[in-house]
Amino acid sequence: MRFSTRVIHDGPTIDAATGAVSPPIYLSSTFRQKAPNQNQGYVYSRSGNPTRANLEATLAALESGRGALAFGSGLGALTTLLGSLRSGSRIVSVDDLYGGTWRLFEHYRRQFGLRIDYADLSDPTRLAPLLKEKTDLVYLETPTNPLLRLVDLKASVRAAHSLGASVVVDNTFATPALQRPLEFGADVVLHSTTKYLGGHSDVVGGALVLRSLKDLRRFTWLQNAIGAVPGPFDCFLVLRGIRTLGIRMRAHGESAKAVAEVLEGHRKVRRVHYPGLSDHPQHALARRQMDGYGGIVSVDLRGGERSALRFLKGLELFTLAESLGAVESLVDHPASMTHASVPRKEREAHGVTDGLVRLSCGIEDPSDLADDIRAALRRV
Repeated sequence: MRFSTRVIHDGPTIDAATGAVSPPIYLSSTFRQKAPNQNQGYVYSRSGNPTRANLEATLAALESGRGALAFGSGLGALTTLLGSLRSGSRIVSVDDLYGGTWRLFEHYRRQFGLRIDYADLSDPTRLAPLLKEKTDLVYLETPTNPLLRLVDLKASVRAAHSLGASVVVDNTFATPALQRPLEFGADVVLHSTTKYLGGHSDVVGGALVLRSLKDLRRFTWLQNAIGAVPGPFDCFLVLRGIRTLGIRMRAHGESAKAVAEVLEGHRKVRRVHYPGLSDHPQHALARRQMDGYGGIVSVDLRGGERSALRFLKGLELFTLAESLGAVESLVDHPASMTHASVPRKEREAHGVTDGLVRLSCGIEDPSDLADDIRAALRRV
């Protein structure tokens, strides 16, 4: 089945007890036991809940995993992942990544002795030399946040596995509609389900999807022990969002293409970051590795922060807000918002300048979004 069919029919979507087409929300925090340790599969909702199990089964099916675990946020999922590592473990990570991920990495580096090396892994030849020193985990975003650099999944997984390192891929930007890293051999996929999977700016959540049963058992124990789990109503909202993911991702891509084409070559624009443009340095990789280019466009404006702020003020259809992946278009100034926790020197070394603006293109009419961008550029 094609993806837009799978998001409707993969996973246990019909309630076995009643035949309800929309899965029920099980709000119970605890479950009756016939005798000690004799139950019907559920004991306490931190350990497991039928609505959460429905979401987890759906995510596992869509990402081609052996199982999935849902969390209260993407950072809750990442905290659980980091909780699986021992003090002194080494991570090799992309250097262009979400500011909250960097902040948590640095906390674990300082407090728990993790060793973390950051590098631009958009060039696949850069990873192998970094792995000569023993590495436990290779952490990838592709496309990266906010510069939309791509990482060659097949080459990176091959290099990491040859030297005994596991590979984790944050697939939030692409979603399984456009890219399924486990099919390239990655070990774990991470999501902020707040974004495209939920899709409506009304829920916060996260997920880990595992390729092996061994990892699934290990992380299931950690999920219960750490307890950063979502409530059943949040799980229901993500499930509801997933059902329209295929059609929404196509619409997001059409919007992003229209916006990127307006920005490309404009005299007030220094550079446009969007893998769907033919002059993106990894456009060919995007065509091989992805089933579309996504809904995020980042633009570096000439004139720095002053130009960026004027551009933001000139937008009407793009709402200035943190987050992304919603049906409505959102805009973010990474240097002062999502990546403000990253020191200026490090941010700028990675290419996150004060003139950079990240656009999350919604599912409005692409022509209207393009007109909004033109009007904002006139304000710069």
